[in-house]
Amino acid sequence: MTTLLGISGSLRKASTNTMLMRNAAAIFGADEFIEADINLPLYNGDLEDAEGIPATVQKLADQIAAADAVIIATPEYNKALSGVLKNALDWVSRTKGGPWKDKPVAIMSAAAGRAGGERSQFSLRLAMTPFRPHILQGPEVLVANSAKEFDENGKLTGEIYIKLLTELMEALKARI
Repeated sequence: MTTLLGISGSLRKASTNTMLMRNAAAIFGADEFIEADINLPLYNGDLEDAEGIPATVQKLADQIAAADAVIIATPEYNKALSGVLKNALDWVSRTKGGPWKDKPVAIMSAAAGRAGGERSQFSLRLAMTPFRPHILQGPEVLVANSAKEFDENGKLTGEIYIKLLTELMEALKARI
């Protein structure tokens, strides 16, 4: 029984990163696929001191810990990962047990620009370094001009992207 957790770094309903994450999950074919909710309050140490870890944050940390592997699809906002994704990482870092440690993680990105989110992936790798997950080094899945790479049902259409995503999911399965 394999559990795969998917995290989209975008809250938009029609997010191409959410579509990319769902395509990756379909290719992976886990017994159970869970989509994380990272619509969390902004990290604030005073809030944490006064109220403790919010239940939504603890739920995310527990989902990470319980998953056999995690996929993260990150948009690129101003040459870096999204604020909402960074906020989720910051909050989870405050929970007990180090849920990211040794966790197999595959990252991917979809972006409007021609580089497909290359800098967002770099910044995500950097932001996750202290948590010591096992982030796959490749193949890199960088979906450029992403609004044109999915059909009306959210299915990825570009052959090269499908090939790379398939290779990435096969590599992730091998890490479990």
